[in-house]
Amino acid sequence: MFDDLTGRLGGIFDKLTRRGALKAADVEAAMREVRVALLEADVALPVVKDFIAEVTVEAIGEKVLASVTPGQMVIKIVHDHLVSMLGADHAGINFTGVPPVAIMMVGLQGSGKTTTTAKLGVRIEKRENKKVMMASLDVYRPAAQQQLLQLGVQTGLRTLEPIMGEMPVAIAKRALSVAAKEGLDVVILDTAGRLHIDDALMAELAQIKDATKPTETLLVADALTGQDAVNMAREFNARINVTGMVLTRVDGDARGGAALSMRAATGCPIKLMGTGEKIDALEAFDAGRIANSILGQGDVVGLVEKAAEVIDQQEAEKMAAKMMKGKFTLEDMAEQLNQIRKMGDIKGLMGMIPGAAKMKDQIAAANIDDNTIARQEAIILSMTSKERQNAKILNGSRRRRIATGSGTSVQDVNRVLKQFKQMSTMMKKAGKMGKKGMMPGAMPPGMMRPGGPPMR
Repeated sequence: MFDDLTGRLGGIFDKLTRRGALKAADVEAAMREVRVALLEADVALPVVKDFIAEVTVEAIGEKVLASVTPGQMVIKIVHDHLVSMLGADHAGINFTGVPPVAIMMVGLQGSGKTTTTAKLGVRIEKRENKKVMMASLDVYRPAAQQQLLQLGVQTGLRTLEPIMGEMPVAIAKRALSVAAKEGLDVVILDTAGRLHIDDALMAELAQIKDATKPTETLLVADALTGQDAVNMAREFNARINVTGMVLTRVDGDARGGAALSMRAATGCPIKLMGTGEKIDALEAFDAGRIANSILGQGDVVGLVEKAAEVIDQQEAEKMAAKMMKGKFTLEDMAEQLNQIRKMGDIKGLMGMIPGAAKMKDQIAAANIDDNTIARQEAIILSMTSKERQNAKILNGSRRRRIATGSGTSVQDVNRVLKQFKQMSTMMKKAGKMGKKGMMPGAMPPGMMRPGGPPMR
């Protein structure tokens, strides 16, 4: 997300910081470029106008132009205004009320409501330690209720069984009644969508809302629809009073204009964003971290959080100790690769590393993706236990056998062994220097040398 905008802004601000001293004309020229970059990123024109006007006034102030690092000061101002535009206050899901509380999911057909309902249920059970029921109120779309039932089986979430002929308001009331009897905490209501907003849809949503008194009415919007998503958010918010928004498919939106526009255009917070197809690919929307990402500063907090979810602290410390002593083996490397794959899409992870935007071409040339990591892991797993413990015994015939067993080439095997050697050498040097606390798995082995030979 924001790849295009990050690249454009990076170039603009690089020119500013290289200038040293700045004049008002320099800032104004840069802001004109920023304006074009935001518009090309699909940010709404009224939002862009307000943003540029506010930033320009502050950036050409005497304190900025007279400072030692005026370029950096301008970037800081842009960052702060981005945070303000996106919503400085982090808004979590509201569970206040007598259980079971209702969360109502609304949006147009095809926005990803049903999948997001399941993702949200998994997130609430895992992070909030609350018992969740899902209920499909979509009696119009063929197999909509069966789709949610299937997601319930897939995720292990309690899902209300449909009754033939039952209407949406009645389903919602039954869901709350059943959840109360079963001692559940949250009921997520997956409402019907339409191809466009109409009076019938809004009347039905209003009836459901009156009957269930949800603590949250979450609008699910597809980030790829750009300005259409912003217009749709305005109308939903005006007619049924949305309490928060969930952006889906942000991983496929290189422009990011919808995210930047929706909060400013509606005054309604973006609470969550879908970052992939996996059932756990739903993240809290944090304005500060998003602003950092837009300005090419990465998302270190997010990266650490992802690592914490899959890496056991004690095992990590044991691994670190081994690595510092120079006892790092191919078995350990395979474990690291496995942990990296669990953390999610590798390109998304690389985008969270500060400065990654400036290395875009080198990273692309390195051809690192989920398939690359999977092939590297397959190569190591095709080795015998003895070979994984002692890479020195891997002669030509063994390498040919490993290549055949993993469905790769001898060159691929050689690259993995070269990466392993580089990592081992680096860890030995780090150990001699007395460095502490290096987190295993923080950097994918394939990224040890950006721009190095790609694995094909």
